[in-house]
Amino acid sequence: MIEAQQATTDREIIVERSFDAPRELVFRVWTDPDHVVHWWGPNGFTTTIHEMDVRPGGFWSYIMHGPDGTDYDNHVEYIEVVRPERLVYWHGERADDPNRFHVTATFTEHDGRTSLTMRTLFATAAAREYAIREIGAIEGANQTLNRLAEHLANL
Repeated sequence: MIEAQQATTDREIIVERSFDAPRELVFRVWTDPDHVVHWWGPNGFTTTIHEMDVRPGGFWSYIMHGPDGTDYDNHVEYIEVVRPERLVYWHGERADDPNRFHVTATFTEHDGRTSLTMRTLFATAAAREYAIREIGAIEGANQTLNRLAEHLANL
């Protein structure tokens, strides 16, 4: 297991965050479009959801609207959904995106708090570097999770 993990380190981004909310609530807010539109995306972004069917084989199709007016198409295909523990999915600009990446989001609860671990695996180390340097993937993920924490605090 350690060898396999080391083999993907150069292609992976791992983001961890703890929330002062029970796991059931965090998972629901992550998978309910009525909540997602309030927090998904980095600071200044808004989200329009076209479809969100959170089940194995289901899709989440949405547009992130940047503060500069640029629209970013997104397409998620759910592979595994274990409520309220884990989501596994492919994420790209469209269903047949050759640059899509694999995400595993794990939700664990301890004493009423939820820890989230997001593992994003890219096809190549170069794709990971591009996401970090050109797209700002790590900062964007941190801003998005800050917005999630704020949304949870307001519920």
